[in-house]
Amino acid sequence: MGKPEARSGWRNAAAAAWVLVAVACAAAFHWHLRRETMDRAEERLVSMCEERARMLQEQFGVTVNHVHALAILISTFHFEKFPSAIDQDTFAKYTARTSFERPLLNGVAYAQRIFHHEREMFENQQGWIMKTMKRQAAPPQDEYAPVIFSQDTVSYLARIDMMSGEEDRENILRARATGKAVLTNPFRLLGSNHLGVVLTFAVYRPGLAADASVEERVEATAGCLVVVVSSNQIPTNRYLGGAFDVESLVENLLSKLAGNQDIVVNVYDVTNASEPMAMYGPQSPDGKVSLFHVSTLDFGDPFRAHEMRCRYRQKPPLPWSAITNPLGTFVIWMLVGYIICAAWSRYDKVSEDCRKMEELKTQAEAADVAKSQFLATVSHEIRTPMNGVLGMLDMLLGTDLSMTQKDYAQTAQMCGRALITLINDVLDRAKIEAGKLELEAVPFDLRSLMDDVISLFSSKSREKCIELAVFVCDDVPKVVIGDPWRYRQILTNLVGNAVKFTERGHVFVRVCLAENSKVEANQVLNGTMNGKDGKVETTANGAFNTLSGFQAADERNNWDYFKLLLSDKEPHMDELECDRSYQNDCDCVTLMISIEDTGVGIPLHAQDRVFTPFMQADSSTSRNYGGTGIGLSISKCLAELMGGQISFTSRPFVGSTFTFSAVLKRSCKDTSSDSKRSLSEALPTAFKGMKAILVDRRPVRGAVTRYHLNRLGIVVKVVNNLSMGLQTLAGQNGVKESREKLSMLFIESDIWRPETDILLLNRLHELKNNGQVHELPKLVLLVTSEADKDRYGSAFDIVMYKPIRASTIASCLQQLLKVVMPERKDNQNRPSFLRSLLIGKNILIVDDNKVNLRVAAAALKKYGAKVHCVESGKDAVSLLQQPHCFDACFMDVQMPEMDGFEATRQIRQMEVKANEERKALDLMEGSTFVESHLPVLAMTADVIQATYEECIKSGMDGYVSKPFDEEQLYQAVSRLVVGTKESAV
Repeated sequence: MGKPEARSGWRNAAAAAWVLVAVACAAAFHWHLRRETMDRAEERLVSMCEERARMLQEQFGVTVNHVHALAILISTFHFEKFPSAIDQDTFAKYTARTSFERPLLNGVAYAQRIFHHEREMFENQQGWIMKTMKRQAAPPQDEYAPVIFSQDTVSYLARIDMMSGEEDRENILRARATGKAVLTNPFRLLGSNHLGVVLTFAVYRPGLAADASVEERVEATAGCLVVVVSSNQIPTNRYLGGAFDVESLVENLLSKLAGNQDIVVNVYDVTNASEPMAMYGPQSPDGKVSLFHVSTLDFGDPFRAHEMRCRYRQKPPLPWSAITNPLGTFVIWMLVGYIICAAWSRYDKVSEDCRKMEELKTQAEAADVAKSQFLATVSHEIRTPMNGVLGMLDMLLGTDLSMTQKDYAQTAQMCGRALITLINDVLDRAKIEAGKLELEAVPFDLRSLMDDVISLFSSKSREKCIELAVFVCDDVPKVVIGDPWRYRQILTNLVGNAVKFTERGHVFVRVCLAENSKVEANQVLNGTMNGKDGKVETTANGAFNTLSGFQAADERNNWDYFKLLLSDKEPHMDELECDRSYQNDCDCVTLMISIEDTGVGIPLHAQDRVFTPFMQADSSTSRNYGGTGIGLSISKCLAELMGGQISFTSRPFVGSTFTFSAVLKRSCKDTSSDSKRSLSEALPTAFKGMKAILVDRRPVRGAVTRYHLNRLGIVVKVVNNLSMGLQTLAGQNGVKESREKLSMLFIESDIWRPETDILLLNRLHELKNNGQVHELPKLVLLVTSEADKDRYGSAFDIVMYKPIRASTIASCLQQLLKVVMPERKDNQNRPSFLRSLLIGKNILIVDDNKVNLRVAAAALKKYGAKVHCVESGKDAVSLLQQPHCFDACFMDVQMPEMDGFEATRQIRQMEVKANEERKALDLMEGSTFVESHLPVLAMTADVIQATYEECIKSGMDGYVSKPFDEEQLYQAVSRLVVGTKESAV
């Protein structure tokens, strides 16, 4: 049985035990409450029974006391009184009048003690003969007890000898011996059928001491009182005609007490304990009586025993609390058990979930490792042949080819680079998800980088005849510190999408500081408008005040807002060289970059999944425009890594505006002074101070063109039409200084109309002939397509293609104005710089793929390096035994027998050993020790972060991914050969 089954079995057993315990506790509680109820009922029964017994004894004692008083009366006024003070009439009247004191007695009679020798005299005095109980003459005997006085109610006892009955005789003898009232056995009274007894009380002569002995008591006995409780009815099987009615006595007593209906009272004569005789009350029901109490009764007769037995008439009711409380206890126990069971189940579930999470974590970690290995393998397996393909194509393009062959080779090369780009995007996404993508922090020229990105799409924009422009606000620092390659990647993705989805209008890239665009910044941080409020102001002719005149999705790029970002003063080269020098390098700056297009826009239903990897608006997007849908996802992740966010505003069939922010650092250090890290060429200063007029009726586009001219130091005046331009030109007549003359006249192609504006051009020549201008300015036409050049270009000195950049403007103006440019330094020309670094250097290339060896060797030989190739790590280790003649080593990572990591580790171990030996030798000779270190550059198709970390860990100095191009080779060689210790990309 498994652990879950075992736990389930234990849980069921525990639940059953808990239920049993709950039942037991409830039953015990019920029994406890029941016991308490019975105890209280028993206490109540005892109290009531003792009270009844006490009152019965008291009532009986009162009656006996009255009889005792009567006995004293007779003893005082009758004994030895001649004549007697009491006669039959007196006794009868007195007893009748005092009968209320004896309510339970039917009558009282006095029997006098007569000895045998006194019988004759007594009978003569009384005038009657003593009779027995049977009404016969009393037979001779030692003593007689004839009744001489009787209450009228018991007059039938007169003349009867009470000593004639055996039981009565015994009672008289006991009564005179003890001095107490003596009772007979209970018997049934005729008529009422009640149980009764006869009470006999001795009457003594006066003067008897209280502590007299039995003999003295017998000697002093004068007679006895016989108490009866019957009318004139004779008891069955008895010798006495009257009795003491016990049942009436008890019944009369109980009727006066409260609660009499709750209990049953029985009075028993228990003289014979084995056969008690019931004197009062119903017989007990058959079976065991749960509650009863016995109280002893003392009627003063020392020879008889009596007791009162009490029981409840009905079984005491069980209180509701004895049922509800145990039931509530049982419910509470069950609730507690349910809570414990639920907590237990929850604990088991949480434990099971934790166990599953641990398993899933282990699986995820294993999957992450497997994914990394898979990506490394796939990257290597794809990049390795692609390295050969692109390398061979590059070598092929360096040979003499026909136009058709060259076109085929270039097309193949473009497709191969597109595949490499896709692989890089997938790997970037994987590295971002794994959290292993790290950003560099190097200084770079932001404006030059923006120009470079725009130049990538210049041919495509000219094919579509769309405006493509970039504008950077003047307050944005010239040099910033960040990761230029990831910044370029975001821009390339966003600008590429904008150009791809735009068929007319423009694509406009704008960069400004977030603090100067608070509204824009808030919209970036809080979400997008999604095309719901994108109203753009129009001009008088119905065109929109945007870059191309087409409506845009976001109103923030219209002229009214755009002109607020422009500086009121013309910038100077000194300001462009170093922005805000008073700020230190540690100041952070947040840039807001927006890419606006007037393309197809994004459907509303698809805007929620724009940043989802591999998702596009619909299936037709992929068919019509191509792409994988991963670029925006990567751009979003990169923007967040840079401390910013990305959002968009889009209106279907109007266009889209993507805006992202990035946190960079300021730097006053010009990248052009650092040849090792320069990403672009420095702008020439030969055009500083020149003046030009720009004819453009669109203010946004005019501001963008002026921005690029201002970067070269050219002062620009923007006018709306040619007439205003000629007026401005004519207004400069009389200016003598050569630097104040107008050098150029820039005209937008959509302004120029040959059929009408040729007259204005003639007017320009008239100004020169009239001497109003000394020299005509050079006419420059700005066009967006080849068709515009063919249509209007013949009338102008030069035609400049858009998108315009400061470097392209400088190149065109140098050709147009014959300006002498200063010679560039060798380190500013990458091919020349690479040749100066590599010429004559001995380079060892290690790769198991012969095609890759040929490609790498050809690339390095192109720059004058001496290349030696080997196909395994073991061969490389053999060749690099100290001492060796190599200046650098390009090492493949994945190779059979010995990979690049192990080979590098062994090379470093050999270097450490050789350096230690050389150091000891140099110390002995007193010479300066120079440590030997061979630059080793990883050269592999695997570009994931784990491989890079392994490269550094094994002792490599850098990293170049296959296929490598001139840019990568430039960066790697500038670090390794020159001796820069920075980490490779």
